[in-house]
Amino acid sequence: MNRIITIGREFGSGGRELGLRLSQKLGIAYYDQEIITEISKRTELSEQYIRKMSEKKPVFSFPLHIGRSLHYMQNSPWDLNLSIFREQSSIIREMAQKSDCVIVGRCADDILQEMNPLRVFVYADMEAKLTRCRQRSASDEQMTDREILSNIRRIDKSRSEYYGLYTGKVWGDKRSYDLCINTTQISMERACALLAEFFQ
Repeated sequence: MNRIITIGREFGSGGRELGLRLSQKLGIAYYDQEIITEISKRTELSEQYIRKMSEKKPVFSFPLHIGRSLHYMQNSPWDLNLSIFREQSSIIREMAQKSDCVIVGRCADDILQEMNPLRVFVYADMEAKLTRCRQRSASDEQMTDREILSNIRRIDKSRSEYYGLYTGKVWGDKRSYDLCINTTQISMERACALLAEFFQ
């Protein structure tokens, strides 16, 4: 069976960068935006639309993980959201079956639970996330710290609701992961080295 690492992450924690660095260090495949591109190819929906919906909670609020059967909701206003998630799940499984890989976000830890991935969650203190977001933001955006903080909270809230809706689990709950990494005071290089050692 292929070795798989899934990375859940708070916005601004550096989880995406860590996943990319780790894949390069281990010489294995990395999947993130590639999933969006593949969904777009298969559904003929724009990448922009899929990106917007891929980690956004639909308008309803009851948990969809119950029974994993959604056929009774066909032709409903939110059926497109469910179709995107089903396509995403299928693509993630296909990618995991191809080779060793790192997959970032998109409930991959739950979708691939039968393949026994190394489930990682990356988080950081708010001040550290603010600093990282400030450093990587485009100079022409000129966002204030208050706007950046609001954006961080909004995105993390959206990710939490999306994850809870489709998995029935609590996003970021240590019991759902094999390893949780606080990047507040650890460099990406060190975090990557530690993860690589753990994986090997």
